[in-house]
Amino acid sequence: MAYHSGPIVFFDGVCNLCNSSVHFLLDRDRRNILMFAPLQGETYAELRARYPEASSDMATIVLYNNGKIFTQSTAALHIVRLLGGWWKLLYGFMIIPKPLRDALYSFIARNRYRWFGRQESCRIPTPELKAKFLD
Repeated sequence: MAYHSGPIVFFDGVCNLCNSSVHFLLDRDRRNILMFAPLQGETYAELRARYPEASSDMATIVLYNNGKIFTQSTAALHIVRLLGGWWKLLYGFMIIPKPLRDALYSFIARNRYRWFGRQESCRIPTPELKAKFLD
């Protein structure tokens, strides 16, 4: 896996909602700690080879941080906590039982292409943002 010591957010690179979410995170990552890679890329394939528990589901967001893998709503809440500031308050939603959080997450994930559309391929980042992407 491409070397990076900080947290890596893996996302569906052809999903418009996912790409918008990545841009949302890029704009709010004031500490500049998050890196990004598409689930369809080599970096995620390497992670899955090393960590069999990593999801093969393209309908999830995955956070790899400090040797741990988080998916679905748990990944999203850990990510906003990493943003710091007021965003970390959203981490309080962890008190909601995981099955309920993930049911809502899965509902949105199942409908994301229909509601937000999809692209034919992963978006290529601008030269300024390219350093934040591993694939």
